[in-house]
Amino acid sequence: MQPATAKWYDRRDSVFVDFCVEDSKDVQVKFEKSKMHFSCVSGTDNIKHQNAVELFGEIDPKGSKHRRTDRSVLCCLRKADAGKSWPRLTKEKTKCNWLSVDFNNWKDWEDDSDEDLSSFDKFSEMMNSMGGDDLPDLDGADEERDSADSDDEKIPDLE
Repeated sequence: MQPATAKWYDRRDSVFVDFCVEDSKDVQVKFEKSKMHFSCVSGTDNIKHQNAVELFGEIDPKGSKHRRTDRSVLCCLRKADAGKSWPRLTKEKTKCNWLSVDFNNWKDWEDDSDEDLSSFDKFSEMMNSMGGDDLPDLDGADEERDSADSDDEKIPDLE
């Protein structure tokens, strides 16, 4: 068993952890006040992943959710103390080789304007409205993959 690669970022009310596991099955996420447990089986090789994280701060386990997609499992950890920034995800200052900061989604939210907050609130509402273990409806996904696409045309050779 090996840890899954993950990226995380901090927001005003929540911390997001995105476990980068493709084609995950048997996803199990358990939220505790100061801990988080993640496990799954991924890929065609059925690689088993397991992560246990002692969190920097406390979370609300009942307000925290996760969502599985074909490429990852996104966890939204609801902070117990909203408005307090987390300088790191883990309690200990040691570097985890499987964990990195998601700079594409990172924001210095202490300087946020109201516009940024409204888009974050929309995302929070989406996370709150989704079910924890519901899988997306993938009917017709194979049909889309098999259909011809305009950018599938052969590119002419360079002279």
